[in-house]
Parts: sequence; C-alpha cells; structure tokens
Amino acid sequence: MNSDVIIVFVILFAAVVMFSIEKIRNDVASIMIMLSLAWTEVIPINQAFSGFSSNAVIAIMGVMIMGYGIEKTGVMDDLAQFITKKIGTKERMITGTIMGVTGIISSFMQNIGAVALFLPAVKKIGNKTGISHQRLIIPMAFSGILGGTLTMVASGPLIILNDLLSDGGYDGYGMFSVTPIGLGLLISGIVYFFFFSKIVLPGGDEETRVRNDELLDIYNLPNKIYEVDLKNTGELIGKTIEALDIWKDFGIHILALWDSGSKTYIPWRKTTLREGQTLAIFGEEIHIEKFFKAFDLKPKENLMVFRELGDDQEAGFAEIILPPDSDLKGKKIEEIALRKNYKIEPIIYINNDGKRLDFMDWELVSGLKAIVFGRWEDLTSLRESKDFVVISQIKPPDEISRADKKIHAMLILGAAIIVILLGVPLPLSFLSAAVLMLFTKVIYKEELYKAIDWKTVFLLAGLIPLGIAFEQTGAARLVAEAIINVVESWHVLFILLAIGLITSFFSLFMSNVAATVLLVPLILIMGESFGIDPRGLALLVGVAASNAFILPTHQVNAYVVGAGDYKNSDFMKAGSIMSIVFLTVSSLIIYFFYI
Repeated sequence: MNSDVIIVFVILFAAVVMFSIEKIRNDVASIMIMLSLAWTEVIPINQAFSGFSSNAVIAIMGVMIMGYGIEKTGVMDDLAQFITKKIGTKERMITGTIMGVTGIISSFMQNIGAVALFLPAVKKIGNKTGISHQRLIIPMAFSGILGGTLTMVASGPLIILNDLLSDGGYDGYGMFSVTPIGLGLLISGIVYFFFFSKIVLPGGDEETRVRNDELLDIYNLPNKIYEVDLKNTGELIGKTIEALDIWKDFGIHILALWDSGSKTYIPWRKTTLREGQTLAIFGEEIHIEKFFKAFDLKPKENLMVFRELGDDQEAGFAEIILPPDSDLKGKKIEEIALRKNYKIEPIIYINNDGKRLDFMDWELVSGLKAIVFGRWEDLTSLRESKDFVVISQIKPPDEISRADKKIHAMLILGAAIIVILLGVPLPLSFLSAAVLMLFTKVIYKEELYKAIDWKTVFLLAGLIPLGIAFEQTGAARLVAEAIINVVESWHVLFILLAIGLITSFFSLFMSNVAATVLLVPLILIMGESFGIDPRGLALLVGVAASNAFILPTHQVNAYVVGAGDYKNSDFMKAGSIMSIVFLTVSSLIIYFFYI
C-alpha cells in the first residue's frame, strides 16, 4: 500500500465522518475534500477541479433551471385541481394518483425539486378531500425518490453515474435505459401503499383527518386584526417592542405600525413606540382585551389605516419549514431578525412532537414547521430566498403567475427530451433548454442564478475528484479485492442483493451522490473479476443509492418531516418494508435484463 492510497483512505474516512455527523455543511465538506486531494497531489490539479466542468454538473444545472421555470408557470396548481376534480375523494385513488404524478415529475427534474413543487398541491388536496396530510405526504415523498430512478437525469447518483462509467472506460447509459427499473419500483411503491397504507402510515384515525381549507381553522388561530391609536399611554411610550415583551405577557403580535404618514409592516423588535402612532395587532380576543385594559387603550371598530391586512387577497397566514440545507439551522429567531429581514410575523413554532414552542427560546432545526403572517408579496420573497420553504399557498387563489407561459415551458421540456433521444448529450440539451426558457421569458434573467441550488452544484463538483483519486491510486482495487474474497462463491443474484444492501446502507448515513462516487469504482472492478457486466452492477449502485426510506436522512424525507408532523418512527414503519421491496425489485430486474 503506497502513500497515495493511504492519503486517499484518510480523506475518505474524513469524508464519511463529515457527511455522517453533519457538523459541516455537505457542500463545504465536499470542497474541503477536493482541496485536500489537490494539496496532497494525489491527483493532478486539473483533475482535482474537473468536477466543475463535468457533464453531471452542467446537466443538473439545466434541470434545476427548467424545474424553476415550470414551477413559475403554475402547472402544479393545475395538476392539483385536476386530481381533486377528476379522481374523487377516495384515499387509495388519490394516493395512487399523487404517487404516479410525483414520480413522473421526478423523472425529469431533481426529486427534491419535484416534491417541493408538488407539496403545496398535496396540502391543498388533503384540505379539500378531508384526508390527513400525514397519509399523503410520505407516499408523495417516497414516489419522488422512486421517480428519481425513471431516467438518467432524475437523481444525483444517476446523473453522475455516466461520468463515472466514462472515467472507467465504459459506455454510459441512455436517458431512458433505466426506465424499466424505475417503472418497476414506482409501480411496486404504488401497490405497496394501496394495500398497506392503513397499516404503515400515521394519521389514520377519523379524528385526525383535516377537513378545513384554511390555516385559521387547522391551527385554531384568531381571525381578527385590531387597530389602535397610541396616545399618552404611559408605559408603552418610549419603549421598544422587545422591552415591552408583550408576546410573553399578553400573547399578542404587532403586525404593522403607522407613524407620520409612513407604514411599517411587521416592525422590528427594536422599534420604539411613540405617541401618535397607530398599531395593527393580532391575538386571541381574551388576550387583546387584557392588553387594552392594561394600557387603557381603545380599539377602532374597523380597520382604517391597515385595511389591506384584513383582506385575504393582500395578506394572510402561511406554513413554512426549514429545509435541510438552510444556512439558518441552529440559530434562534432573534439572531436572524426574522421580522426585520423578511417582514413576516412568527405566530406558531411546532416541533416534531406537535408541541407549540416559544419562537425566541428554541433553535431552528431542519424540518420543523412554523405558522407565520405577512403580506403575500413578502411571503413570496421569503419563498424565493431559499432560507425557508413555504408549503402552503402564499398568494390569492385567483392569481397565477406566468400562466401564459405554461405551453412554452412544456414545449421546451418536450423538445429537450426529444433531442436527447436523437443522441444529443444531456448537458447540451438541458442547458440549451434552460436558455430557451430565458429567451421566451418563462424565467427572467435575474432569476437565472437563483434557480440553481449552488450547494448541490458544489457538492457534486467536489466529490467527483474523490472518485477519480479512489480509482487512479489503486485504493478502489484494494477494497474491491477484499469484498471479492468474501462473495466470490455466491450466486449472482445474492451478489446483486449484497451490492444493493451496501449501497443502501451508505446512502442512509451520507450523501447518496457521495456513496455512488465511492462505490462505483469498486463495483466496476468486482464485475470484471466475477465476469459479470460491470455496467449492470454500476447501474444497481446508482439506483440503490436512492434506497433511503427508513430514516429522514434522504433530503426528500428531511424536507417533508415538518410538513407532515412526522416522527422518525413514522419513516421506520413505512420505510422498512419499502426498502426491502426496493432492493428486491431492483436486483431482480437488473439480474434478468441488465447483466
């Protein structure tokens, strides 16, 4: 074992630790890995930075831009309306339809993007049909993961697989080469939930079913906003909102402030109250009365200065969750100045056990949910910031953004797929399609960079050199030979199951892209040794890297934890059998048709 191999194993160990404990953000860890390879000169510097020009990275950027454009046209709202009108209210039919639609959408864009697009629609479907969100969101999330195996551009592992095969001297797969496997997995998932959803999904009792279409009813929120003028009211005058601590003492929220002809929506906690100002406040009636009595205030009969806050076409409530890759994880509301920076008022913060918490006293954790109030324009800005994900409708029902561009978006997507079938490389096709969306104004030029999840781009670009180093130094061969010694006498089907199981295990505790980069070079060597088509074994790795249903560690599952008020046990219950089905179906299809 030479020094380069030892260095690669040390870097590999460090990578596994960083991805497992998640103290360092995945994209930052990936860049650290790339730089380590360059500084130690394990591979030439041009190879260390080759990930940024890889086909996988260019293709995924194009996919993200197209997904953003499709979202902006309101296509997903149309799907939600179609399902509720045409499919009826039977839970099994709705679940199967949602899974099928989400799976198909996931086949042409990153599965996290597809789930993000369809989550508000699923919430809307649940509200209209009276089906608990908990019984719809997990099947949708799982189908998003399953749909990621329908095409070679639907998930990070499959996008990067062709680059890894090319580096190993093998031909890559066509866009739809993996489709038989993906169809088998998606159909299996739909059948699984069709027969076992009542057993494996939470929220099955009639008492837990959501029957209302408004957050006001779902969370028992007050529905009246009060307006009051500040006169010579003693203790209020000259103090900041923070110093008064009226949320803790009275349980009320200041939504807006009028001062000298100027309106401030969601005033910052450091704002000083002065005589002559007008406040818009919100809270339960009993708390409002207590507040008025304590400071000798008299509310107006109707909203005069802040009429817009009482108009649901201008302002309202929204559900938000913190995505897994948010920079705000671990911070408190007071640290990020939510009111000052985002112009929204936090009303409720809900942990994974469904308990309501004090916003000021708890750290923001990935997947947890909050109910906030704000103007639609401010909530739209919040969604576009990517610091939070808005999972409920954030605009008036009759307003659909860029609806006239739906046909443009779908035609461009269809054209991209057609030219791929004609032999045009994936990155060229998808990046060209993204530019076409720009020219046709499906997306605007200022949105182009916003549409790309740069953390994912840097994650991919940083990990690709690790796979190169793993192969070129001989480290992959050493590990492969050790595994070969154990499984060389096994039947081919059991070898496939073992490979799928190892890949699935790695993907539970680290990035599925990282697992693919690490394992594919090993599997190619194993295939050559066993006389089994290495490409088929590598394809199994790319597919099995998505077999992460048992825990909310996959980014899609982490994304929906808060939206469905799920616990880890919910994923273990629904995901354990799904994982077995996934492993069995994928191994059998590859055994009979790919090797």
